[in-house]
Amino acid sequence: MSESELITLQRANQSLRALNESLRNAQAQLLQSERLASIGQLAAGVAHEINNPIGYVFSNFGTLEGYLARLVEMLEAYEQAEPALAGSDIAVRLAALRGRVELDYLKQDIPLLMAESKEGLSRVRKIVQDLKDFSRVDTQQEWVWASLHQGIDSTLNIVANEIKYRADVRREYGDLPDIECLPSELNQVFMNLLVNAAHAIGPERGLIVVRSGDAGSEVWVEVEDNGSGIAPEQLARIFDPFFTTKPVGRGTGLGLSLAYGIVHKHHGRIDVRSEPGRGSCFRVTLPVRRAGAEGAAP
Repeated sequence: MSESELITLQRANQSLRALNESLRNAQAQLLQSERLASIGQLAAGVAHEINNPIGYVFSNFGTLEGYLARLVEMLEAYEQAEPALAGSDIAVRLAALRGRVELDYLKQDIPLLMAESKEGLSRVRKIVQDLKDFSRVDTQQEWVWASLHQGIDSTLNIVANEIKYRADVRREYGDLPDIECLPSELNQVFMNLLVNAAHAIGPERGLIVVRSGDAGSEVWVEVEDNGSGIAPEQLARIFDPFFTTKPVGRGTGLGLSLAYGIVHKHHGRIDVRSEPGRGSCFRVTLPVRRAGAEGAAP
């Protein structure tokens, strides 16, 4: 075999290796997307199942509030009649019973308990609704006009446990129009950016700022943190499949790669600026209308 043939063979071999690596990366992303879709379907199913009992508990709770109000009204009428029983055995037993059950305390505490319980039920209903909005399985991956702010708020509620112990979240929303998109996939982008921002925060409590703005035919959303930042030599690789700056076991290296693919599918772009020790800012820019789509926004 001549030297030129050997060089040609080596180049062909390198091309095949690069193609195989590309196929492995694509397969890994596809598997991850399928897993996320399955998780979304599971989340939507769980949210639906929870929503039904929460609905009738919430309804019954409202009825219970009405019953308690009527009982308190009757109790107050009995209290007004107590002076007429002064000096009798019944009055003595009533006074003893009032002290034993701490009636005055109960009259103050029961309304507070009812209000706190109702607030808790309202939060559960909101979480369930956000879970349904986040998964958006009912859209069947159809392009629809949707609010980015609603998607971000739902996602923040879903990932609250990842963030609340690490950082405060400040929303600086602009006035955005609805955009034509795949809402559940964009929610996945926001989730990855928010969780990454939380993980970048050091031992001291940090701050995550979510901004948005309108740029005519495009809109943008920024997720900025004041965490550890990204080294300059790593910035060029952060969207590569399997590349991660997290410790072993903390990340797969597919989050930003998937986010990049989703934004690219929407004909948008992700830009990042970062400074080690000062934090990072990821900006997602998206077209208002899907490329090649016809018809006006609703």
